[in-house]
Amino acid sequence: MTLLNVAQIIVALLVIVIILAQAQGGGLGGMFGGSGESAFRTRRGIERTLFRFTIVLVVVFIALSIVSVKYG
Repeated sequence: MTLLNVAQIIVALLVIVIILAQAQGGGLGGMFGGSGESAFRTRRGIERTLFRFTIVLVVVFIALSIVSVKYG
């Protein structure tokens, strides 16, 4: 296995963990017993950070996939 493949697997696992950390619809408050009255609300604090980190990880994963196909 090449270094690109290992990096791609690690990033894929991180994407899975981060997406699962974002409780679907309820945010982190819903995961820990908070009420999620509104389906559409502003992300704040850690939720915003996780959301942005997810986007960054997905972009990195796509870039690694393209590079892996081209050079792997």
